Amino acid sequence: MTTADRLTPARRSENMRRIKSKDTSPEWAVRRMIHGLGFRYRLHRRDLPGSPDLVFTTKRKAVFVHGCFWHAHGCKRGGKTPVGNANYWAEKLRRNRARDRKTLSALRRTGWHCMVIWECHLKKSENLKRRLVKFLTRR
Repeated sequence: MTTADRLTPARRSENMRRIKSKDTSPEWAVRRMIHGLGFRYRLHRRDLPGSPDLVFTTKRKAVFVHGCFWHAHGCKRGGKTPVGNANYWAEKLRRNRARDRKTLSALRRTGWHCMVIWECHLKKSENLKRRLVKFLTRR
């Protein structure tokens, strides 16, 4: 049984319009963490496939910060699909994952090393810091 959306179509549209794809809170948290570790980066290089969130040009490394819901991560938050308009959401999330795979593949083919940071990984900041340092210092 599905439940109807409690919001009007106009209100739902307004909510969706306010969802950002850049400068999200998880992205800001990762930026602060990386900057605090002493690394410098460029943001959203549009000339690269997928416009990575953080780009370390001289190292040829790119970091993507993915929201668990929007990129259908395997965690608790990412495993949830909205009940209302379920077919739309299933297809939307499938397309997002396919686009992510294509983007990472295109970057790797051109010699870039990529790291995906999931929103849920921010909860264990010390682990994430270690992973970031290892990723950014590895040749």
